[in-house]
Amino acid sequence: MDSGQKLDAGRIAVALGAGGARGLGHILVVEAMDDMGLRPAAISGASMGAVVGAAWAAGVAGREMRAHVQSLVRNRADLMARVLRARVGRFTDIFSGLGNPVLLDGERILDLFWPKAVPDRFEQLQTPFHAVATDFFGRESRVFDVGPLAPAVAASMAIPGLFRAVEIEGKVYVDGGVTDPLPYSCLLGNSAFVIACDVTGGPVMAERASPSPFEAMFGAAQIMQGAITAQMLKASQPHALLRPDLDRFRVLDFFAAQQIFAAAEPIKDEIKRAVERAME
Repeated sequence: MDSGQKLDAGRIAVALGAGGARGLGHILVVEAMDDMGLRPAAISGASMGAVVGAAWAAGVAGREMRAHVQSLVRNRADLMARVLRARVGRFTDIFSGLGNPVLLDGERILDLFWPKAVPDRFEQLQTPFHAVATDFFGRESRVFDVGPLAPAVAASMAIPGLFRAVEIEGKVYVDGGVTDPLPYSCLLGNSAFVIACDVTGGPVMAERASPSPFEAMFGAAQIMQGAITAQMLKASQPHALLRPDLDRFRVLDFFAAQQIFAAAEPIKDEIKRAVERAME
């Protein structure tokens, strides 16, 4: 944008990326925008970024999201009971080789964990919202912005091996992070100022023991997402790129929510400075 051009606050768009539990850091972006009294003109999200982004687009405040997450993780027994109710795999499957005993239904998870304010359809959201998922057989990303909300977000967060793939309009979709882990490109050209929050994480410098098979599967996915994001940034860039220091957290570290919030706190000042510079 031109150096002398003033930014209309209603033309800010925000992209929230994939990253599992690290995606809880996106809630700090929402809080920072709330503190400035700004609502974005559009929001996009992939995987956990779609979960947070949809709630934000529904009008849920950042501090309300934080309190909601904290209340969920406070009682581990209740949380695990909720997760088990969303399980579609059976433990006997591990012996038959016919399925995954821990496979979860994404729509059930959203129904159990989303704030009640989140509506059923994109058209009922307060802010235009784009959920990015991956067409498994088409080998390409797809942006959902109309129609039923929960299936699209469930598709966006359908991490292979953890969540069941989602069928929409005859096509099968998996995690949006597989093809577009930081979905800012769908916002470029339609907004004056695009802010993207990348939580895929960088290299972990401290030495660790060899990962378990489960950790290796999810860790490899995050390495892939980081490589895809790096290539995307070579082709085009958002106007502001936020990268909270969340590298030490794993994909499923949801019980470390409080520590994730604390580690992501500095991005609140970063986003405020970026928006203030743009609006000068």
